[in-house]
Amino acid sequence: MTTTVEPAVATAGHVISYREAINEALKQEMRRDERVFAAGIDLAERGDVFGITAGVLQEFGPRRIIDTPISENAIAGLATGAASQGLRPVVSMMFVDFIGVCFDQILNQMAKMKYMFGGKAVLPLTVLANAGAGTGMAAQHSQSLEALLCHIPGIKVVMPSTAEDAKGLMTAAMRDDNPVFVIMHKRCSGLRGPVPEGEYIVPLGKARIMREGTDLTIVATAYMVHEALKAADRLAEQGIEAEVIDPRTLQPLDTDTIVESVKKTHRLLTVHEAVEFAGIGAEINAQVADQAFDYLDAPPRRLGGPFSPVPYSPPLEQAWLVNADDIYESALGVVNG
Repeated sequence: MTTTVEPAVATAGHVISYREAINEALKQEMRRDERVFAAGIDLAERGDVFGITAGVLQEFGPRRIIDTPISENAIAGLATGAASQGLRPVVSMMFVDFIGVCFDQILNQMAKMKYMFGGKAVLPLTVLANAGAGTGMAAQHSQSLEALLCHIPGIKVVMPSTAEDAKGLMTAAMRDDNPVFVIMHKRCSGLRGPVPEGEYIVPLGKARIMREGTDLTIVATAYMVHEALKAADRLAEQGIEAEVIDPRTLQPLDTDTIVESVKKTHRLLTVHEAVEFAGIGAEINAQVADQAFDYLDAPPRRLGGPFSPVPYSPPLEQAWLVNADDIYESALGVVNG
């Protein structure tokens, strides 16, 4: 078994959690650029329900971090308007489920303004949203809607799985001149890992090979990366070396890294927590089929959640979730099937 982690572009400094890494990136960018401000529900006084903006109010004051009314429509409109006028807002939707409240602002304003003004409108804005099940938050607070956003031209979408990438992708998002959604998985929030201190950027649109292998490519997103790595260890005990890839950015997608891996392993399994139907895994499989069909020794397979709302009942929620056992069994099916 070989595990690979890309070297940091800055000196690794300390071990912090995923949520603390987002917080660190935000504070560092606010110090660097006075145009950056944060706004959202409970961001200032409470420091966000997940602690993402803890300490920001104390350091930067109420002009740089703003508690908004409970109106996602207003928050999205604020971000779009402020960005178009030269500021660099970071706004929070709290839960990705709530984009439904302001979807017109996202779909028809935020995503379209640059195009409809012939590129003259610049929209450097970052939207934070928590996604994912497994925390007992029921059907309206547990969805994974990243594929919905990836289908909209004009929007970029990132889903970090580690603390290091959370900081690097968050920084890259805030420096990008386009709307970027940073989808944070709730079960990743407390995961700790080494994170470079100081300025640290992970380029948008660049996947990461989390584990090298020769027999199967597993492309997994967000918390499923950690479950896929567990499954890969079990597969190695059976003599099957799986390569695990974290796309990190879903839009734009680093298809090249995935295709090159499949050309080496000749097999593909995609894994995401979102419902399987029309998920990002289907798009990845289609891209590989288009570009590397002759290299495949087995049909690409995708693994995702059932086509149903996330149950509130803890036993039902656990049954709904994709886990390492599911990935292991699906991987065996691809290799032996």
